[in-house]
This record gives sequence, C-alpha cells and structure tokens, in this order.
Amino acid sequence: MTHAPSFEIFLATSPGLEPVLCQEVRLKGFKHAKAVPGGVTITGGWPEVWRANLWVRGTSKVLARLLSFPVRYLTQLEKRTKAFDWASVLRPDVAFRVEASCSTSRVYHAGAAAERIGAAISAALGAPLSDDAAVVIKARIENDVCTLSLDTSGDLLHRRGYKAAVNRAPLRETLASLFLMQCGYKGTEPVLDPMCGSGTFVLEAAEIAARLNPGRLRHFAFEQFATFDAHAWQAMRAVKSERTPPFKFYGSDRDAGAITMSHANAERAGLDALTTFTQRPISEARPPEGPAGLVISNPPYGTRIGDKQELAPLYRAFGQTMLAHFSGWRVGLITSESSLAYATGLPFLPNTAPIPHGGLKVTLYQTAPLP
Repeated sequence: MTHAPSFEIFLATSPGLEPVLCQEVRLKGFKHAKAVPGGVTITGGWPEVWRANLWVRGTSKVLARLLSFPVRYLTQLEKRTKAFDWASVLRPDVAFRVEASCSTSRVYHAGAAAERIGAAISAALGAPLSDDAAVVIKARIENDVCTLSLDTSGDLLHRRGYKAAVNRAPLRETLASLFLMQCGYKGTEPVLDPMCGSGTFVLEAAEIAARLNPGRLRHFAFEQFATFDAHAWQAMRAVKSERTPPFKFYGSDRDAGAITMSHANAERAGLDALTTFTQRPISEARPPEGPAGLVISNPPYGTRIGDKQELAPLYRAFGQTMLAHFSGWRVGLITSESSLAYATGLPFLPNTAPIPHGGLKVTLYQTAPLP
C-alpha cells in the first residue's frame, strides 16, 4: 500500500466532551491529539484513520481533512476542487455525495456550493453522484475558507453493529463510554446499572474491561476508498488484546422487555459471559459479591418519557437504595433535570458541563465513594 503523506484527522464528539475524548485518544496511542471545538484533531495517514474508527469509543465520526483553501466565488470553489487529485483517494466506480455548510462567507448558499463541488469531482474522477451514496465528502465554508473532508466512518460510530433493539430515548454508546470515562472508569472494577434499558452502560463497560474494539463488528465507509488495503485492514483487525475481567457487569430494570433486549444485545456483542441482567425495581437493586465499583444510570427525565412530578419518587428510591446498600460504590447519574438529580439526596461532587443529547442538555452528576 502506498502511504499518503500525513493529514489532519478530525474526531467528532458532543460539545463539552472534547477533553474527555482527547484523553481517550491519547491513551490509545495517537500522536498530536488536540481538543478543538466539537472534537479532537490528530495527524496521520490512512492507517490512523482506520485505527481511529476501529479503536476510539467516544467519537461519532472520523473525518479525513484533505484540503483547505480560501474561497470567495463559486467558480473559484469549482476550480480549486477540480485541481485536487481525487483519484488518489476515491474510486471512479463508487458513487459519492457532497454535504456542504456555509457561515460568514461570500459563498453563502450551501446547496449551490455542494452542487459545484460534486460536479468538479465527478468531472475529474468520473465517479457518479448519488443522493444516497455511502461515500460522503463534507465541505465546510467558514470565514471564506473551504475545508473538504472525507467522512471515513459512514454510519455514526455509536452504531457498534450488535444492537438490533433499543428502548425509547436511548443514550448513544459513544456518549455512554465518555460518561464512564468521566466517572474515572478504566475497566478495573464492576459496573452496575439499575435502570439499564437496552444495556448500553453495562455493555460499554464490559467491552472496555475486556479490551474489545468498539468497531470490531461493523463496516466503515473507508472500505470503499481507493486508499483501502483489505489485507492491511484484516491484519489490523486481527490483532487481539482481549482479557477476561475478574468480575461481571450488571444491569437490572423493572421492565421485562428491557431485560430481554439487553440479553439479546449482550449475546450479539459476544458479552453474555461477562454480563448479568435481572428484572427488578430500583428499590431491590443490591451490590454483587466482591469489590465495590461504579453504579451508573440514565433514568427517564421529565421531558423525555414521564412527567417530572411522577418521576421524583423513582429518583428518591434510587438515592435511598444507593445510600442504604451501596457503601464504597461511586454513583454516576445522567439527567436533564437538576431537581430530579437532587431528589436522590445523594452527595454529588461539583457538576461537569451540560451536554447536548436528543434535543436536551443532560448533565452527569457523580459522587465520591458512598459512606
């Protein structure tokens, strides 16, 4: 495989979680990781792009930034785009599409910009344009500078490839993993979610502890690029760093459907031996035998599934159960409602910044080990 020179690679995340993602990216051995608004940048070539998609839990997209140039007119945009060697990265037999955004620039019409870029690439490469193509070129025109990037991921990266079923208002896997990291979770302690829904926290925690790559069960858009080397990719995927944790990961929920869903998801992810799911109400949650660990949960919030007043008793029961039975355990709670968080009566540490999620702002509330 011919290695292209290094370029900037952008790993996207939710605003507010950039430092957490940056820490993960550094721990995974990527060089020159830098937190920037909306994500983290690293420098590298195509092997780093593949690795980021395969390894990094907290990112929702990996973009390869191919070129950046000043632009003031659509004709200029077309000319500069056409001059790039598209055959070095894209295949003429694979359809592509262009997504553009414009802000504070003379080129202000995103649709017209996308059209010109698409026409220029198609003319230079001979590849067809298609509205539902899996290969996407992203154009960002900001302050009269155009940056063209390739979306190397395809489907958003929270789609790990094992979930056929999710419950209402699920938390994305990418967010769940970053919240686990914010709680100081490193895979060396048990995790319990007493309102587990489709099992997201439990499965992410088990994967971290077992050192399983988050992208191991799915495909990526870069597999359709001209730069793709199937043999080198197979070799990268074949590297196993798995370990068997000395403890299990636990989920419970009062809803039988949620437990069935969690079991099925664990099975498809190959995590059934590491996880236990039980149907029970929050008030009956108890710590398993063995060392203390982390309780983390994303209970319903008022604006999401039920009314706030109706939910207050659930949060109170959660807090009482934690204080009565989970001595030595840390607690992480994600909610959009501070009044519900404080209804638990738990001794929360100072808050982290709220994070956008499903049209709301959610906050992670966490405790030190409970007395």
